[in-house]
Amino acid sequence: MFTAFALAIHNFPEGIAVFISALQDPALGIPITVAIAIHNIPEGIAVAVPVYYATNSKKKAFWMSFLSGLAEPLGAIVALLFLMPFINGIMFGVIFAMVAGIMVFISLDELIPAAQRYDETHLPIYGVITGMAIMALSLLLLP
Repeated sequence: MFTAFALAIHNFPEGIAVFISALQDPALGIPITVAIAIHNIPEGIAVAVPVYYATNSKKKAFWMSFLSGLAEPLGAIVALLFLMPFINGIMFGVIFAMVAGIMVFISLDELIPAAQRYDETHLPIYGVITGMAIMALSLLLLP
């Protein structure tokens, strides 16, 4: 449940970022959307697998994963409804900086320490570095 909640909090600003980037420049929005979609696959697995093993219910695992993922379109809707009147070049940069800060904070403050409680090696940090490399590579490869 904690992982689902943490990922929902993580997905909300992602939705804002994807919406704002697509609004500002559709050519930028498409690769960002694809990169976010690719990294949402392991996020869904990270929610579904623990829920399934804890409850032995595929239905609960699916719905928890689905609900945590709904935070992303909710973030886009909030951006559409509340941020649209304020969007300009400066706000574009401010919003991206805030979204990036929120996601980095959640990762550093919640997700990595939780992962390290279950694995005393450096595997969680290797995972973070690998994830960053995959995201950078996907952004480089997609025009």
